[in-house]
Amino acid sequence: MRLHLLLIAALLLLGACQTTQLNRDFDPNRDFAAYRSWSWLEPAVQYKPDDPRLKSDLTEQRIRSAIADQLDQRGLRAAPSGATGALGVRVWLIVDQRQDQVTTQFGGAWGSPWAGGFWGGPGYSETRTVDYQVGTLQIDLYDSKDGKLVWRGSGRQVLRDNQPNPGERSAAIRETVAKVLSQYPPH
Repeated sequence: MRLHLLLIAALLLLGACQTTQLNRDFDPNRDFAAYRSWSWLEPAVQYKPDDPRLKSDLTEQRIRSAIADQLDQRGLRAAPSGATGALGVRVWLIVDQRQDQVTTQFGGAWGSPWAGGFWGGPGYSETRTVDYQVGTLQIDLYDSKDGKLVWRGSGRQVLRDNQPNPGERSAAIRETVAKVLSQYPPH
């Protein structure tokens, strides 16, 4: 359950006011204007780690809807049911565990030599390990003719523990997908 809550928090915070680091890569030899349609590659949304507590049909529906809307705004149309689009779309939701060492200084001297000298006592420091998570939403676009990756965009940021409501989750996913796909098509 904790990982499921972290996934929800991850998606909300990917779209929150916190800075999202955007990255993209693409094949400069492709004519992106020639791509007019798209379809999902299955599985459409993949999770790392592959943990059943992370996976959610509701989250997948929100991601699929947000991507479909953004691709439509960029002139790409969903291929008719049963047909293959010019681009195949696959998404990764990745949550990485990270650690940092944080040192805090306490006590010691304070004051100014110009204001009568220094006061205080002995100083000491405390170092502790801080565990945190980094969430990444990665969108991959493949050329359906040759199956090769032609464009990849991702948004990454530090996650905070949070339990947002469904409306906030949808808004956060839409915002994150919009940021990532703002880099498509490449210029």
